[in-house]
Amino acid sequence: MDNVKYLEYIYKKVISKIMKQSKYKAVIIGSGISGLYTALKLEQLLGRENILLITKSELKNSNSYYAQGGMVAVLNDNKNDSVKLHTKDTLIAGAGLCKEDVVKFISQKSNEVVNDLINFGVNFDKDGQYYTLTKEAAHSVNRILHCAGDATGREMELALCKAFNSKNIPLYENTIAINLLVKNNICYGINVFHSENNKIETIYSNAIILATGGIGQLYQCTTNPIGATGDGIALAYEAGAKLRDMEFVQFHPTAFAIDDKENQNRFLISEAVRGEGAKLCDKNGNEFMYKYDKRKELAPRDIVARSIFEEMHNTNQNNVYLNATVIDKTKLLKRFPTIAKKCLEYNIDITKDFIPVSPAAHYFMGGIEANINGETSVKNLYAIGETASTGLHGANRLASNSLLECVVCAYESANHIFNSQTDNDID
Repeated sequence: MDNVKYLEYIYKKVISKIMKQSKYKAVIIGSGISGLYTALKLEQLLGRENILLITKSELKNSNSYYAQGGMVAVLNDNKNDSVKLHTKDTLIAGAGLCKEDVVKFISQKSNEVVNDLINFGVNFDKDGQYYTLTKEAAHSVNRILHCAGDATGREMELALCKAFNSKNIPLYENTIAINLLVKNNICYGINVFHSENNKIETIYSNAIILATGGIGQLYQCTTNPIGATGDGIALAYEAGAKLRDMEFVQFHPTAFAIDDKENQNRFLISEAVRGEGAKLCDKNGNEFMYKYDKRKELAPRDIVARSIFEEMHNTNQNNVYLNATVIDKTKLLKRFPTIAKKCLEYNIDITKDFIPVSPAAHYFMGGIEANINGETSVKNLYAIGETASTGLHGANRLASNSLLECVVCAYESANHIFNSQTDNDID
């Protein structure tokens, strides 16, 4: 018996018995908003027993949870807004490098997915019968939905987690994706490692969906949680998938300039605070954004971040300050309860004190090349959310477009997977 045949014999007789094997019609890697929403949509289409959600930590531990500002939506009853106007704002913020057809499609779908999210228990803030829409930098009009003031990501994540749990969809927690199974540029499964029992499992599937988030933890200062380490991008690269725009990393202008040692990230001071009127200044209250851009605090994120960095360099300071005391106290505390609470932990009263801020790595516009259905260059391999690069964001993401992209592409991906499935068994 030659060596090759001997190894094949050992695998069939020994290793294959140690490694668990299973089959699902669709496997989702990642439990953020895009992963959860995809699972919920696929449950409606394929049935819960045919799908599996895998997360390397636990449900609710995701980058989505930390999204504060809100989610863009071009609502039918918002007469001040339109798909054309939202598309224009997105293209300008993206430095002209966005895919216009992608921007238009995602904008057009926003009203539909908002209503669908509401059906899954997401409660966007309202003032009476109307949604309370806010405005952020580089937006022409108020078009941003939010939940619980400044906890949009958290509330959306929790609502979708509740809906997910109610469906009893199969779930693997504390499970790490090792490698994708690919042959002739066709993905047919994935190997995973169960950290709780140190077992490896081979999972066969005709649809593997990567929803693994961004790369923030590659940077010393980031708003991303500890799990944002680019896992899905690495998996796809090793499997031969095309990557795109890897140089486009967005730095949020106003991260809380105090390290959170426990979570190894920096707390985000939402752009919506500037949208409500807060001003950037030095420690003495002297404003400076007028020196850099006529739009001042409401210039696109890349411009504001570079302006703050320049100001820090010129003054030899580690941070600048955000003055939110110019906003009505009642409105400020109602709109930003999470930020107010976090700042108070460091003896900063945002109704009286300036907030120390500086730029930090925040969002990755590049990633796995994918279309609006989540399809990548490898057949049966999908990518959605921050781990994907659809062409929506270009060189600089327009504020609050990320959550919209997550849900629209999850919605489209689920429908595409359902329409692509056959009655044939997984090879």
